[in-house]
Amino acid sequence: MDRFDDIPEIALNWHRAGKGAALATVVQTWGSAPRRVGSQLAISGEGEIAGSVSGGCVEGAVVAEALDAIEDSKPVMLEYGVSDGDAFAVGLACGGTIRVLVEPIGPVMPVDLLEELVAARAAREPVAYVTGLEVARRLDCTGHSERFRMDRSGFEEDGETFVNIHNPPLRLIIVGAVHIAQALVPMARIAGYDPLLIDPRESFGSAERFPGETILHDWPDEGVQAFGLDSRTALVLLTHDPKLDDPALEQALASDVFYIGALGSTRTHAKRVERLRDKGYGDDRIALIHGPIGLDIGAAGSAEIAVSILAEMTRVLRQGV
Repeated sequence: MDRFDDIPEIALNWHRAGKGAALATVVQTWGSAPRRVGSQLAISGEGEIAGSVSGGCVEGAVVAEALDAIEDSKPVMLEYGVSDGDAFAVGLACGGTIRVLVEPIGPVMPVDLLEELVAARAAREPVAYVTGLEVARRLDCTGHSERFRMDRSGFEEDGETFVNIHNPPLRLIIVGAVHIAQALVPMARIAGYDPLLIDPRESFGSAERFPGETILHDWPDEGVQAFGLDSRTALVLLTHDPKLDDPALEQALASDVFYIGALGSTRTHAKRVERLRDKGYGDDRIALIHGPIGLDIGAAGSAEIAVSILAEMTRVLRQGV
């Protein structure tokens, strides 16, 4: 998954600066397309660019078409493929085909709509931009649940309505800066997560053990409150200590985080369940906790346990279970 970018924000800034701007979006691919559907390129009226629709293969051709679209105040649908007569000229040599929708800001994509999109992204609110050549453009925050879960932009069944999913970046909060966390943090980064470590024990959560990482030495419930919990956040509890794990766990159960995992044996988890029941939590909420944490792959050692945790997080994110 692509990491969070600022392409819509850049396009809006160029428009506000009086340069003119357009957004080019990959709306369909076939074969070995270099960029996934939903990838975007911002083009200013002065020829500046940010982002990518093909990893460099056809950007030059798209920019030329976008400048014309800005001048004409009209949207345009472009298609490039290796079989095209101009394929060699535009450089799409990967064997795939892509379609790109170019929308000038203002005359085609309303400025207030782009401003709302940028505001939703800043607030970490999942939002879909619904568009097309002959479609009334709008934002949708309530439908398309499957697309949001899969981070999957694409055309609806009518073949005319394109839904561009704008999800906040994934986050991972780890309570307990233990040896498993040392393996999990770099793996999570590779998978597209922004990790945060919370451990009041400074000897565990040290810069020497986790160089360059964000570490909070707060009590876990205070830490997760400060960082925030939402539908794009996973919480992993690794301390084995109820005094540390449970406060953060209760915060998570009151939120809509997509994943909660807690380290410990089956017996340890059974005790955890009883503590939560004693505090009035129902079985439906308690069932959201994945404990023992991780997929059962026979993991041995901290690195393999980290693999099992990341795999389970991915399964829950993409499949919902």
